[in-house]
Amino acid sequence: MALKDHGLHLFRSAVGTVLPGPMMKKALVLETGRHPRLVVHGRPFELRRNLYLVGFGKAVLGMAAVAESILGDHLVRGITSVPQGIQETLQLKGMREMLLKPQSCIQVIEGAKHNLPDRESLKAANAIRELAEGLTAEDLLLVLISGSSLLSETWLLLSYPLALDMMSLVMQVLSLILSDIVGDPVDLIASGPTVTSPRRVQDCFQILAKYDLTNSIPESVRTVLSSPAPECGPPIDSAHIHNIIIGSNRLALEEAKHQAENLGYLTLVLSDAVCGEVSTVAYLYSLFIQFVCLRGTGNDPLKDKVGEALSNLAAELEIPGLNLVDTLNVLQGSQAERPVCLLAGGETTVRLQGTGKGGRNQELALRVASELHRAKASGDGTCLEKYETVFLSGGTDGQDGPTEAAGAFSSQELVGMAEQDNFSVEAFLSNNDSHTFFTRFQNGRHLLVTGLTGTNVMDIHTVLIRVRGGK
Repeated sequence: MALKDHGLHLFRSAVGTVLPGPMMKKALVLETGRHPRLVVHGRPFELRRNLYLVGFGKAVLGMAAVAESILGDHLVRGITSVPQGIQETLQLKGMREMLLKPQSCIQVIEGAKHNLPDRESLKAANAIRELAEGLTAEDLLLVLISGSSLLSETWLLLSYPLALDMMSLVMQVLSLILSDIVGDPVDLIASGPTVTSPRRVQDCFQILAKYDLTNSIPESVRTVLSSPAPECGPPIDSAHIHNIIIGSNRLALEEAKHQAENLGYLTLVLSDAVCGEVSTVAYLYSLFIQFVCLRGTGNDPLKDKVGEALSNLAAELEIPGLNLVDTLNVLQGSQAERPVCLLAGGETTVRLQGTGKGGRNQELALRVASELHRAKASGDGTCLEKYETVFLSGGTDGQDGPTEAAGAFSSQELVGMAEQDNFSVEAFLSNNDSHTFFTRFQNGRHLLVTGLTGTNVMDIHTVLIRVRGGK
């Protein structure tokens, strides 16, 4: 099987384990009988036709469908905010298990095309707020949250008052969360509408100043941030709110690791919290690939040079969970013929310099290819010739930026092949135009296209390395 096929299998397996069905069925248990109860992660709640549901985010439609199938008539009413076009996409892909039944009591509001707030996402935010404010102490509110919520921008106007309303009301709030933020901070996932946060308006201004964005924000946002803050009352009791993370990038990586080991790879999970500027992260992965390919060459000076560069770069990036010393020791002690799989997750950032079309995953894949090509051209990358390498970066939600792709594959040969076809990879990169490159080059065969997956736990990065001619 080709390395690309292995990479695709690992990505699909990782995504499959954090789909709404498996996650929700583990989290929610309905105990029927004379006194029916909902058990959420071991915590029981009595049901008396008092259960309501709200949800928002890329994965929430599937979450809501599974919740309704479990809860049945015990669910009184619900409202969800989902991406524009996701119902049609799921229908076309035959993913009916992620769709609500025709007579569902859950209202679906689509909006925020390409993750940009619009009137429909604002309408959804208001509807969810009104439902929450209308509940009583006898009610239960099941809140389904998927990271990168469509409401994250409109929460700038609504989340603070909504959070205060949920905290001040006395109904039980059960929040089930699919995380797509590094470190799984519940106060930041989808802007944390069910969490009291210590962050204040001055924190917003500090962040804007740090990235020199103070003069770039819309006047409407500036007006909201400059408005007088509400008076602080006594500490809010949030004992009635239960926030539970049911899916994360780490779970997806562990499944990919299991599958890679079954395929015979020496598999290491580097971190589920890779972040940083995409060009720097690309250089990090190229160094890991070079280090693996130097096994058994006897070129200790070059291996030491690459190891030192890795150490310096890891210190610069400060990636949580990355134990570089142990990782390099395991790799160095492995047999040169043993295929290697390196897995990581997180979200990189792209410094926009051009006007092209792309996404962080496609740009990362293209930059890894560029770094490997540069290493080979310098002579330091001659060790690469013995090995096949594939790098895959994909968003678990199936959407990389404002494109139809989830990400892309790349290899050490990609730049050379592109040059033969008169494509300048550096020109595409300088214009942040990775999607255009991958679409035009070899008829898009290096693109990762999955369509919307129904889940969202950040990105998956996969490095596959094996001796040429291996199986």
